[in-house]
Amino acid sequence: MSAGDRAVLLDIDGTLIDSTYHHALAWHRAFDRHGSPPPLWRVHRTIGMGGDKLVTEVVDAETEERIGDELRDAWQEEYRRLLPEIQPLPGAAELVADVHGAGVRVALASSGEPEFARHAVDLLGIGDLVEVVLTADDVEASKPDPDLLQETLARLDGVEQAVFVGDTVYDVAAAGKVGLACLTVRTGGFGKAELEAAGAALVVESPGDLCRGVWQQHLRPTT
Repeated sequence: MSAGDRAVLLDIDGTLIDSTYHHALAWHRAFDRHGSPPPLWRVHRTIGMGGDKLVTEVVDAETEERIGDELRDAWQEEYRRLLPEIQPLPGAAELVADVHGAGVRVALASSGEPEFARHAVDLLGIGDLVEVVLTADDVEASKPDPDLLQETLARLDGVEQAVFVGDTVYDVAAAGKVGLACLTVRTGGFGKAELEAAGAALVVESPGDLCRGVWQQHLRPTT
């Protein structure tokens, strides 16, 4: 098997860029526009699943049906205002370079919006290293459903082994549904114990801890 038959799939928010809490704040402000917002901690615990699921999870299905689209529009507006504050996480660009330097294919798989994914790629300076970028617009259902990872693997035609890198229990769940190991970083705010309980193959402090080929030990067959 050649290196080109292998791939590393990476989440973006909370995994490569320090944006989890900015997303939580943007959602909180979006809810505030439409009445009394839920506690911020409840919003944070849902960051990592897509906006198609978040409103129902944080509040209820009736709110999703009534104003779900308005809340998502407001979240995007609020998060856009916070973009200048977003920074790369320690070792994130180095991890992508480490994978690419080994001749292994790199893909980004995020439940976020395309606009924000592009911003992250530019911020990290990894545009020339990433083969595929998929976001919420590319699938019907976001994480923890497996659709995003399934579609990413399908677009990486010919990949025989892969691993996923994320930061939430939703990433772990999605990876498990497609038979991939999920390496997790704590930079999204989830604790080591809960990530391990969800089935994470490895929990580290930040993406830089996965450099120097650490990720290679966890590649699994894609079929």
